[in-house]
Amino acid sequence: MTKDQNDYLKNWLFRANEDIAVIENLSESGPELYASTICFHAQQAVEKFLKAFLVFHNIDFPKTHDLEFLLFECQKIDQSGFDFDFGSLTDFGVSLRYPDDFFVPDKEDTILYRDIALEVKKVVAGKIKI
Repeated sequence: MTKDQNDYLKNWLFRANEDIAVIENLSESGPELYASTICFHAQQAVEKFLKAFLVFHNIDFPKTHDLEFLLFECQKIDQSGFDFDFGSLTDFGVSLRYPDDFFVPDKEDTILYRDIALEVKKVVAGKIKI
């Protein structure tokens, strides 16, 4: 991996970890108070961690928020650990950010999506060695 590729990878991981920090801080304040924001950042973190894994393997990907697509691309490289069920998490990336599509997830879904983001981080961190 070249220095530029390594820097690009580090940027993806840095941004993903920023989303994780937001999730953790808002979760401490109460998932029911910040449900849609936690879910948005969970989607963003998952997206960025999956993209980081693809970058690490020098795989190009289109600009997308589709977690199922990104997961499938990761599974082409490595089946182990990439067995997530994202449910409706992709929807929080874009469509649910607009007032006409807005809905507030319940506490259980919020905690589930937070936990998925943390698990994706764990899996990807175990597979990427910088």
